[in-house]
Amino acid sequence: MVTIQLDDLSGSEIIAFIGEHLSNMAENSPPESIHALNVDGLKRPDVTFWSAWINGELVGCGALKELDGEHGEVKSMRTALAHRGKGVAKQVLAHLLEEAVRRGYRRVSLETGSMEAFAPARKLYESFGFTYCGPFGDYIEDPNSVFMTKAI
Repeated sequence: MVTIQLDDLSGSEIIAFIGEHLSNMAENSPPESIHALNVDGLKRPDVTFWSAWINGELVGCGALKELDGEHGEVKSMRTALAHRGKGVAKQVLAHLLEEAVRRGYRRVSLETGSMEAFAPARKLYESFGFTYCGPFGDYIEDPNSVFMTKAI
């Protein structure tokens, strides 16, 4: 069973996990197209971060950034390699969407990569009802980025 908890990003395990996430983004995207937040970015007051655990093992994470009082952004979705395909990301995303509803958001959006490495992520977001859209917030059109949104 996955336990999802608020995380202050102070633990060495989660710091290393975010480091792996950023390294993976660098392997699959050119530098100008990497929009993943580092630990300091995830600690900003407009971002809430959760980690996912199974029996004391870190298996995933996700964050929700407030763009305004009615619009949130999914950030830092990641599942540990050994746990991919087991439903961890579905549970984390469901948790983020529940929090968005609780906050009164009317829309949740996200940016992910357009490359093949990001196809599983896009499929997950599509399965939750996210649809493709143009850039939002401070993003600009980028052939390496895909933008998705969901009214809630």
